[in-house]
Amino acid sequence: MGMTNPEQGGHCHEPMDDARPVHRVAVSGFFIDATEVTNAEFASFVQATGYITLAERRPTAAELPGVPAASRIAGSTVFSPRTASGSTVNPLSWWRFVAGANWRHPGGPATDLSGKDDHPVVHVSYDDALAFARWSGKDLPTEAEWEFAARGGKSGQLYPWGDDVTPHGRAMANTFQGHFPKDDTAQDGYVGTAPVGSFEPNAYGLYDVAGNVWEWTRDWYRHDTYPSHAGADVVLDPEGPMTSRDPAEPGTPKRVQRGGSYLCAAGYCSRYMVGSRGKGDPNSPAGHIGFRCVQRPKA
Repeated sequence: MGMTNPEQGGHCHEPMDDARPVHRVAVSGFFIDATEVTNAEFASFVQATGYITLAERRPTAAELPGVPAASRIAGSTVFSPRTASGSTVNPLSWWRFVAGANWRHPGGPATDLSGKDDHPVVHVSYDDALAFARWSGKDLPTEAEWEFAARGGKSGQLYPWGDDVTPHGRAMANTFQGHFPKDDTAQDGYVGTAPVGSFEPNAYGLYDVAGNVWEWTRDWYRHDTYPSHAGADVVLDPEGPMTSRDPAEPGTPKRVQRGGSYLCAAGYCSRYMVGSRGKGDPNSPAGHIGFRCVQRPKA
């Protein structure tokens, strides 16, 4: 589990310090969804339960203390490349809060899900994803379960399919090509999300374990989780730390996200590498975050 420094091989510009040391992990058997949860699947859940996602709810005064009622608006974060400066230094330059953006309206109130039933659901918070999982009799994967499944039995490789990002010139995942963030040339065939299963599966038959949308896992994020396993021969069924800490934002608890998204781009983010780690505020849905579920055999 984890990865060596990909900078040293010229594979990307990020050292992935939080993904080391590489260590041995054993996980008990489980089932995992072959694809990310789709809009159609999430719609069935909402229809059956009446569930309202975080992005659809107007924040309360307790959630946003000191913010006037008129400014507490339901919505979510949308990728807005036209407003970006072209710099890859400040993510706030290409993300915009859009009132009325949610899983039903991924680009804002003027957009809908027409023709996107088989695309991954987005704008779901951690609790939204967990609610769906429990309704379906499942759970969210631990970080270790996710990486085990994503590797497809090919331990140590950079990507689920091998070490070449585009073997024989083929796009193997839905990522960003061109000059990030303004110019996605869509050489992989897609701008934004792609229908699940659009690219070749890994050796376990799982689709989109690299690219398309980030996927929530159950673990809290800490940058120093892996060093805590140093010295153990094998770590059995790790469930992550009890607390969260991200040195970049020490006051914001985060959950681990895995797999990267359609916004992973050369020179910006290479964290669709199978051993790398993402992170996100569980209460901050966005247009590139989704999930898949696991089911563990009953004891």
